[in-house]
Amino acid sequence: MLAKFSYKWQSDRHMGRVFITGGAGFIGSHLAGALLERGDEVVALDNESTGSAKNVAGLLSNPRFRYHRGSVADRELVRSLLTGADQVYHLAAAVGVQLIASNPIQTIESNVYLTELLLAEMRSLQQQGAATKLFLASSSEVYGKNPRPRWDEEEDLVFGPTTRARWSYGVSKAIDEFLAMAYHHQHGLPVVVGRFFNVVGPRQTGRYGMVLPRLVDAALAGGPLVVHDDGRQIRCFAHVRDVVRAVMGLMDCPEAVGQVFNIGSDRPISILELAQKVADAVHPNLNIDFESYEDAFGANFEDVRSRVPDLSKLRNTLGEQTVIELDEIIAELVALGRGADGSEAP
Repeated sequence: MLAKFSYKWQSDRHMGRVFITGGAGFIGSHLAGALLERGDEVVALDNESTGSAKNVAGLLSNPRFRYHRGSVADRELVRSLLTGADQVYHLAAAVGVQLIASNPIQTIESNVYLTELLLAEMRSLQQQGAATKLFLASSSEVYGKNPRPRWDEEEDLVFGPTTRARWSYGVSKAIDEFLAMAYHHQHGLPVVVGRFFNVVGPRQTGRYGMVLPRLVDAALAGGPLVVHDDGRQIRCFAHVRDVVRAVMGLMDCPEAVGQVFNIGSDRPISILELAQKVADAVHPNLNIDFESYEDAFGANFEDVRSRVPDLSKLRNTLGEQTVIELDEIIAELVALGRGADGSEAP
């Protein structure tokens, strides 16, 4: 079992006030806890479409934490919550391949419209003298189906046709990045963009197609573990605590402003190998079944065969980072799923 993680920071930044959109989501709730542990005052906003108030229940007793159920589309609410913040983490977005395939309109609107509103409100505060820095959560999906075996931040973005809704997520996140960078270049708004690659850990749900929690849930239920297509798709999985540490480090680094960073793990594994690791952690005789993309997500669904980041830029900026290994991650999730006493506070 993993020991409780402690966030240790060496930064000249004084503790301040932080605003998180999507603050009751999987990554957002972990980020809120880490910021509180560092000493910040944290204000979290979430419409609970994919997040849950349960994720931040353990933080509510902290006098430096405030939680609001609402949407970034509520401009008056966002304006009031932004006031006085020195850092903003924009994590609110449509998430999960299942949701993206079934509701592309929500995907596009949730990503582009909300980001545009938030940037406009931050620009308004900037004109009043505020100096608020923004972290924009983007995704490896922006690379689309670029065929290169490893992606660095300057790679071309390669998408499929607009008749295939699957690409709407990557395109909408790319537009988010363009918007954020435009505000940085035209108005000097301090922005850091992070492209997440398969973040995993406690509180993540498999409800929207996230592969690792879906496999763990299936294994604990006695199987079978369902793998899409032939299972040879290549992915890299990073623990949410490693990701949060990188995000906070970038926000405290002046050189990161105006830059885009890959954030995650660069240790590849096939989905079939992942399923076998999960089965081995629960019961090695569990069956692994295969399901076509069409059966899982409908006709015309396309997937990316390999998704591996080049993390050189992140390492050059923050230095080498210790990482939680995949076997440890799986063991933690299995233990938590069995109701064992886990290391992660609510």
